Amino acid sequence: MPQNVPGFDELFEAAQHSAVHLEMRDQYAVGDEADDFDSWLSTGRRDADPSSEYWAPWVDMISRAVARGVVVRRARIVSEPVTDYIRYEHAGTVVNVAAGEQVRWLSRHQAVDLMVPGADLWIFDGAQVLFNHFTGDGNWADPDMELRTEPSIVKQCSDAFEAIWNRAIPHDQYDIH
Repeated sequence: MPQNVPGFDELFEAAQHSAVHLEMRDQYAVGDEADDFDSWLSTGRRDADPSSEYWAPWVDMISRAVARGVVVRRARIVSEPVTDYIRYEHAGTVVNVAAGEQVRWLSRHQAVDLMVPGADLWIFDGAQVLFNHFTGDGNWADPDMELRTEPSIVKQCSDAFEAIWNRAIPHDQYDIH
């Protein structure tokens, strides 16, 4: 990102009312979770300790946001049957929820009539959209993030997220197939 564009942590810490996240890939391969994913693949056990070195920074940031009144929501559109990666995500979502996130899941088949953005994203306070860009294999692209504040883009993304959210299934009710 250019130097004058705030980074993710700065945008998240500045949020006052809402931070919503839309995830639409069936596989991510970002380096900071590769070891945890490989361990889960070989053992079937996922780090679900909110105070672990892996989770603590995220849990702390979410907890601080929720404490200051920010509603944090995450929606995931997934193919079914789900990939191993989605099973891995599902197994760790208990930590997201414990930190204060609201998480919902939507089958890609139930999203076919919804207009969705072309990339994963975060929307902060209904005013800024931070697009997350990935390579075909699921790693961070270069540039990996793009901040947009044009009202028309923010509205389109917000409307898409709300349509997905309203149709999606809460985490505690979603059975992965």
